[in-house]
Amino acid sequence: MLTQIKGLHHVTSMAANAQENNDFFTKTLGLRRVKKTVNFDAPDVYHLYYGDEVGNAGSVMTYFPFPDMNRGARGAGEVAETVFSVPRGTLPYWQERLTREGVQGLGTYELFGEKRLRFAGPDGDGFSLAEVDGDNRTPFDGGTVSKDEGIHGFRGVTMRLRDEGATGELLTFMGYQPVDRHGEMIRYAIPGGNGADTIDLEVIPGAARAFQGAGSVHHVAFSVEDRAAQLEVRKALLDTGYNVTPVIDRDYFWAIYFRTPGGVLFEIATNEPGFNRDEDTAHLGEALKLPTRYQQYRSQIEAHLPAIKD
Repeated sequence: MLTQIKGLHHVTSMAANAQENNDFFTKTLGLRRVKKTVNFDAPDVYHLYYGDEVGNAGSVMTYFPFPDMNRGARGAGEVAETVFSVPRGTLPYWQERLTREGVQGLGTYELFGEKRLRFAGPDGDGFSLAEVDGDNRTPFDGGTVSKDEGIHGFRGVTMRLRDEGATGELLTFMGYQPVDRHGEMIRYAIPGGNGADTIDLEVIPGAARAFQGAGSVHHVAFSVEDRAAQLEVRKALLDTGYNVTPVIDRDYFWAIYFRTPGGVLFEIATNEPGFNRDEDTAHLGEALKLPTRYQQYRSQIEAHLPAIKD
């Protein structure tokens, strides 16, 4: 069993409109845009990062906004819901706020003893806010939501699968433990994790396969402290039979990727070097940052990308 993984690092999804996406996360949800860069494999598309003040691991929601992308189809083999942690007693505030903002799909429910508020993102993305006691992570306090009600970071994600078995075995190998079950939902958690340390599996044997598009999660990334820990995880996964990519430099972290038995793309990302490697903390997410190999094309890239008004 691996011990290097402490929980989630980030969750990356797809969207159809950069401005709408930016407004939803910075204005409606009150997160900070901590980086504005491009998709390293498709530099004509933004890669936008939202999180706490410095983009700590376990707080960062990221997006590839492909202009006018068709919506994805929900189903098995995907991350069906991304869950954020908020302070206990704040769901009435959030329900009133999201209602006022015209957010769709609002509904309260309880799962594994947590009070939750479900809602949809601009592209039909599946989200929930969960009231969590004892979450000592500090919400971003410089936006539209105060730290008393603000989002601490992720609680975890819900993966919708046709079968639990092989994915459950993988999560156990990665250091998660099955801790609870409620109907078709099975909760896995990392003891002493980073707060973003739960994975819920929703098992629906007859579910149709998901089809990715706007509103779909592209991949979910797990956090390790540094490159040495990442290499240990990579070797263990390879030895277990997983097809794992080489280490890829993403400027703000190093990444490896592999496909799970249930079809979800997993990433293992380092906490180093962080989002302030090329911007000071006071100005995170303001300027368009490009990987070195694309700097020579900056004028063409800037001319092509749609402007984002803050």
